Amino acid sequence: MIQLSNLKKVFRTEEIDTWALCEVSLEVKEGEFVAIMGPSGCGKSTLLNIMGLLDVPTGGTYMLGGRDVSLLNDTERTKLRRGIIGFVFQSFNLIDELSVYENVELPLLYMGLPARERKERVMQVLDRLAMSHRRKHFPAQLSGGQQQRVAIARAVVSNPKLILADEPTGNLDSTNSKEVMDLLCQLHEQGTTIVMVTHSQHDASFADRIVELYDGQIVQHAEL
Repeated sequence: MIQLSNLKKVFRTEEIDTWALCEVSLEVKEGEFVAIMGPSGCGKSTLLNIMGLLDVPTGGTYMLGGRDVSLLNDTERTKLRRGIIGFVFQSFNLIDELSVYENVELPLLYMGLPARERKERVMQVLDRLAMSHRRKHFPAQLSGGQQQRVAIARAVVSNPKLILADEPTGNLDSTNSKEVMDLLCQLHEQGTTIVMVTHSQHDASFADRIVELYDGQIVQHAEL
């Protein structure tokens, strides 16, 4: 699914080059659940952004689904990202002015699906996540756990092959954290590939494998 070879990322200013990633090589198999751990500033989120085609590496190779994404232009990258990747963020990243239904529907609008199919997909995923009764509510009217469920619904409504989750339980209490991890595990059991950045050893324990980063380099793989 994902194959990174000698991946580098340098943030350049007029005075200094800051290496965020240095010679990172990593393979994530289709259907695998991988947790990425490491101290703050070690490059975890940078790596996830590159995997999600939100950023580009300075060097190295990134193969996604057998395609060399470094050869794609911005339009092709956007199309690929919207077609096969779903994102879950710590901050939920919902649009305050849109209802629950409209937030979840957004990826399907980008895909250009007809209204009937959009409605069917949105209602199916909201029913699955026990949020259909909140479909007319706005994010500010929801608890943190409910907002993250909406974010997960938005991530999966397009049936992506890959879910990228950046600290998905970081803003949640223990009860809501358990619900979110249960949802991610269900998706994994159904064959979705998941890569999750986390500081939580407990959350990472649900993954098939833990990858540890330190100063932009992989220092350990641990099979669970």
